[in-house]
Amino acid sequence: MNIAFTPDLIPLWDGDVAKARRLQQELATQVRLEDDHPPLRRIAGVDVGFEDGGLVTRAAAVLLDAQTLMPLEEVVARLPTRMPYIPGLLSFRELPAVLQALGELSEIPDLVFVDGHGIAHPRGLGIAAHLGVVTHLPTIGVAKSILVGTHGELGAARGDRVPLHYRDEVIGCVLRSKDKVRPLIVSPGHRVSMEAAPDLVLACCTKYRLPEPTRLADRLASRRDRAKRPDV
Repeated sequence: MNIAFTPDLIPLWDGDVAKARRLQQELATQVRLEDDHPPLRRIAGVDVGFEDGGLVTRAAAVLLDAQTLMPLEEVVARLPTRMPYIPGLLSFRELPAVLQALGELSEIPDLVFVDGHGIAHPRGLGIAAHLGVVTHLPTIGVAKSILVGTHGELGAARGDRVPLHYRDEVIGCVLRSKDKVRPLIVSPGHRVSMEAAPDLVLACCTKYRLPEPTRLADRLASRRDRAKRPDV
């Protein structure tokens, strides 16, 4: 299966940080924060790890039945790591391998859960948002820690949530996915509304803290000598 995307939106790394940040700002204007996805039949989760001391980027994609959350297919794609880690530019480093993994799935998912941020990013374009704009797929970012923003006190029960604010705007929410466990940072990536994103994530959380799509992708991506990547 081929997922259409525009290569120019993930240009080859030339070391120009300022240019990459300008491109993020331009692409952030293309993010759509309204619910615009088909009835959910197939969903996917993606995550990224590294092998060979960081020289190889290892991306995992898992396809699930949206109703039962049963995994249907899994893919691992490996590519040479194209650039060093630079705070805030994670998507330029990881998306080529993610796109290859997604492209090897037998079906195009109706929604992609991404281990990382959506618009909860300094320039509004975390890896989930970047992936959504590039592929036009609906995406949600599900991160384990805050990159930017502040929030109020969060309740201890499953389903409790509080808005995440940055520069006087709501950029996502802090969501308790399981009673008394560390919360998740949920932000829409593309074609998903701010209101719907946490409910979609919560619906995919079973007995674990992480929603099934990214939990399974995380397990697959972290096989072998995975180097811990910053959660941005």
